[in-house]
Amino acid sequence: METFDYDLQSVQEARNLARQAKLAQTQLAKFNSEQIDKIIQNMVRVAEENAVALAQMAVEETGFGKVEDKTMKNKLASTELYKFIKPMQTVGVIKDDQVNKVVEIAEPVGLLLGIVPSTNPTSTTIYKSIIAIKARNGIVFSPHPSALKCTLQAAKLMHDAAVAAGAPANIIGCVSKPTMNATNELMKCNEVDMIIATGGTAMVKAAYSAGKPALGVGPGNVPAYIERTANIAKAVKNILTSKTFDNGTICASEQAVIVEECIRDQVVEEFKRQGAYFMTPEETEKVAQKLFVRGHAMNAKLVGRSADVVAASAGITIPPGTKVLIGEQKGVGEGYPLSYEKLTTVLAFYTVKDWQEACEVCIKLLNNGGVGHSLAIHTENPEMAMKFAEKPVFRILVNTPSTHGGVGISTALAPAFTLGCGTWGGSATSDNVTPMHLINIKRVAYGIKECAESTAAACSDCETRPGSPSAISEDQIMSLVDEVLTLLKKRGGY
Repeated sequence: METFDYDLQSVQEARNLARQAKLAQTQLAKFNSEQIDKIIQNMVRVAEENAVALAQMAVEETGFGKVEDKTMKNKLASTELYKFIKPMQTVGVIKDDQVNKVVEIAEPVGLLLGIVPSTNPTSTTIYKSIIAIKARNGIVFSPHPSALKCTLQAAKLMHDAAVAAGAPANIIGCVSKPTMNATNELMKCNEVDMIIATGGTAMVKAAYSAGKPALGVGPGNVPAYIERTANIAKAVKNILTSKTFDNGTICASEQAVIVEECIRDQVVEEFKRQGAYFMTPEETEKVAQKLFVRGHAMNAKLVGRSADVVAASAGITIPPGTKVLIGEQKGVGEGYPLSYEKLTTVLAFYTVKDWQEACEVCIKLLNNGGVGHSLAIHTENPEMAMKFAEKPVFRILVNTPSTHGGVGISTALAPAFTLGCGTWGGSATSDNVTPMHLINIKRVAYGIKECAESTAAACSDCETRPGSPSAISEDQIMSLVDEVLTLLKKRGGY
């Protein structure tokens, strides 16, 4: 019986997908804005119709999150995204500056490689498909192996919807035999022009090391500061709403709560009233031991799980209806495990003297795996919000759940599942990624300023000036050359 090497099959499949998608993209590049909008409208319609089914598939396959929240994410990635990007000009002349006489023309990037995480597989696939097509790009997806089926289905639905509305066949592809070698092949093959990487730190670093343009996003370790003027009940509600949304699988979700001593008791009581459970030091240690493997890597079995599941895994008993587990921490970094990113229903808790100490703790947390990403602050003092705007992040989310604020559900930020962390976080952009990040801009620039004559032309009379270099005769030049050659011969250098 003939056998085949799975890894080789995977690499060959990746090559075929890239070649087919690249060919399709060269055709899509000729489409006008009306044709592109017709395609996207059909993709959005199909995504909306399948939002629940895809959410169910994702939860069943990965075990992460909640169906109702993944449904909302699928709708954000399609319907809400379309509302935001519809006015964007991504085809042909996008700006004509009559004053400065510069015409800007949009050109597609080409073929994209979309790396998809297991935490948000279907929503990320829908989102990247739509922003790729909006900019007239093709895209090939590399799915996470643990979310293969639902990612494949989302990619197929987006492809078929695009083709049904007039897009070339194979414009959207997805690897069905995911391996690291297949992903590496796509990262480095000539057909791929840009990488959009959403995933773990190692994958994002690999994308930036592939030798071609990449938009990668790092992890978030979002601090949430409740300042003394905050509406405490609202702040606590926002934090719990965010942390329980899809059981904390979005990287913009809060990871630690920082409160001032003067309001600590009120905050703790409010968290308890709204369904949080404060663990004892012993319980916190048990949970921390289960949450992490190989140092500070999240245990996949507890990613996106309910508080009940996390508690049961650690062997601790919690009150019925508990939404989130909270563990107090006295520091950040080694020895304080809850100070690291936790994509599940667990929060760290810090008490500080004042806002200056809150600043210090926030910066330490951000430098512990979330620099450049996001920070949440709850305050009724606009000046305090601006003080925290000085922190090393690119999303300062005020009086809103940080998950919802970061991805554009509760704020006017661009709806997105690729949240740039800027140079601080090792990312090429600090923005929520949109189709405008996926185009090249060509410029036609007319001359509008007169240039002065060159110095050489203006000084043509210097040739006749005595003592100038150009007044040296040919005989003098030959004499100098002979002297140099004679000197070199004497030194043995010629």
